Amino acid sequence: MTASGPNSGLSAPLSPSLAERVRGSYLGLAVGDALGATVEFMTPREIAHEHGVHRSIVGGGWLRLKPGQVTDDTTMALALGEALLQARAIDPGAIAEAFSAWMRAKPVDIGHTVRAGIARYRRTGDTCMPVEEMSAGNGACMRCLPLAIATLGLDEPRLRQASRLQAHITHNNALADAGTEAVMLMLQGLWRGETLLLQLKQQVQPLAQAYPAYGFRRRPCLNPTGFMGHTLRVVFEGLFDSENFEQCLVTVVNRGGDADTTGAIAGMLAGAAYGERDIPPRWLQALDPTIRQQCISQANRLLALAPFELAASP
Repeated sequence: MTASGPNSGLSAPLSPSLAERVRGSYLGLAVGDALGATVEFMTPREIAHEHGVHRSIVGGGWLRLKPGQVTDDTTMALALGEALLQARAIDPGAIAEAFSAWMRAKPVDIGHTVRAGIARYRRTGDTCMPVEEMSAGNGACMRCLPLAIATLGLDEPRLRQASRLQAHITHNNALADAGTEAVMLMLQGLWRGETLLLQLKQQVQPLAQAYPAYGFRRRPCLNPTGFMGHTLRVVFEGLFDSENFEQCLVTVVNRGGDADTTGAIAGMLAGAAYGERDIPPRWLQALDPTIRQQCISQANRLLALAPFELAASP
């Protein structure tokens, strides 16, 4: 596994700043979601036939979105972020309530595992789903960005604990936990100005050694499902084989499959690596303006208050 691009050396870049990288992650999440949603559930061949190389935020897709509209990936992350800000702590009860309110508002899309977890919380008040050995979906990872900001300054054990507090409301699986926590650690490293090559060595390679499903150099992953192994393989392939934000996102979403989520997670990481100024202006202009402002505001507010305390244990 190798990394390429201007941010792949061992020396930390002088810019962008921490705040620019954090905002880049939030905007990258929404941009990747909106870009990928158009081709969600399509194969690469179908995408090529209909779009050539898909590189424009135009809406449509199976959800028949308006141009610039986002899906559950972005709106659920924003719900998590608001729960953190209102509680001023990492409180699984507050997070579960926010997810319940989010579902009550009838989001444009919602995954089966997410729906089941929220429904169970409503019935029982339990914020921890039973262990699901056969289910390793990407629903907890797609929304983890606010928590990565909230845990800036905490040690790694507390970051992992915080990740599981939010993830297990809907997803309780060791493989999915490991992938989500690796993404959070990568985000924090990139925000601090660490390089992609360092993230490859410190996070991705150990993750793939512990969980071979994340080994992304075996063969290209085309048409990824919602399985975390597929999701992060596509994200890692796009991230480490690209030179900038746009190239990464275009590479990822043109794989099709669960493209809104692969696009969202790739957008978080590429935004952290390259900063908000590297996101193509045409994509930012096409993004729903309310969502764009919410992303900027939430990024700034979470960063100003980090780190957040853990309010409870699972």
